[in-house]
Amino acid sequence: MKNFKLLGAIALATVAIFALAGCGAKQDQATTGNATSGSKVIKVGASPTPHAEILAQVKDQLKTEGYDLQVVEYTDYVIPNTAVENGELDANFFQHLPYLEDFNKEKGTHLVSVGGVHFEPLAIYGGKTKDIAALKNGAKIAVPNDTTNEARALLLLQNAGLIKLKANADFTATPKDIVSNPKNIKFVEVEAAAVPRSLQEVDLAVINGNYALEAGLTSADQLKSEDASSDAAKTYENILVVKEGKQNDAGIKALYKALQSDTVKKFIETKYKGSVIAMPDDSSAK
Repeated sequence: MKNFKLLGAIALATVAIFALAGCGAKQDQATTGNATSGSKVIKVGASPTPHAEILAQVKDQLKTEGYDLQVVEYTDYVIPNTAVENGELDANFFQHLPYLEDFNKEKGTHLVSVGGVHFEPLAIYGGKTKDIAALKNGAKIAVPNDTTNEARALLLLQNAGLIKLKANADFTATPKDIVSNPKNIKFVEVEAAAVPRSLQEVDLAVINGNYALEAGLTSADQLKSEDASSDAAKTYENILVVKEGKQNDAGIKALYKALQSDTVKKFIETKYKGSVIAMPDDSSAK
C-alpha cells in the first residue's frame, strides 16, 4: 500500500513539473510576441551622430512594412563589428569601406557592405586664425593622427594651396610625403575625436564631419571642405554593413531601401547643412 501511494505521489509530481514547464514556455512565447508586436526585429549598431539620427528617420516606414528597427548606439568602432560577426546585431552603420576591409583583414571577420548612405566630409576650421589666406609662417595645423584621415587632411590642405605632396600621393600620404611647405606649417597630430578640442590651441584644424557635428560646428564654420564629387567622397562614403550572406535578407534590403529614400536625403540636407552629404543610390547593392 505504501509503495502504491509512493508511486502515485511521484506520478502527480511528474505531471505538475510538466505542467509548470508548459506554462513557462508559453510565457516566454507571449513575452517575445509582445516585445516585437508581431514585427520582425532588425537590430542595428550605430554611432550616435549622425548614424543613429539617420536611422531614426526610417523607423516608422519600416514599421509599416512589418519590421521593428532597434538601434543600439556605440562610441566604439570595434564592438559593433564583432557584434555583427557573432550575430548579436543584424547590421551596423558607422564606417566606410576602407576601414571595414582593414578590420576584416586584421580580425578575420566576414563583413560586407550593403551599400553607401552618406559622406562626412573633412573640413578645415579656423582656430587662432580665421582665414586661410591670413595664415602666418610657422602656423600650427591640427590633423587626425590615423593613417586614413591624416592622408585625407593633407590632400585637403594641398587642395587649399597650403602644401604640395609628391606626385603619387594618395590616401596613404603622411607628412613625409610633403615636398613643398612654403609657410613652414607645423602639423599637430591628434586622435581624430580629440581634434575639435585642440581647435583653440592651433591656427587651423582639419576635423572629421561627425566629430565636427558633436562639437557644435556647422558648414558655416568651414573654411574649406572635401567636395561631394571628390575621390574622398567615393572612397569614404559611410555604409550599411552585415555579415556575409545576409545582404540579401528581406529585412536588410528593406532597411537599405529606406535609407536611400528621398525622406532621408531631405533630412540629411536640412539637418546637417553640408556637414553630412547624402550619396546617390548604389544600384549595385540593391
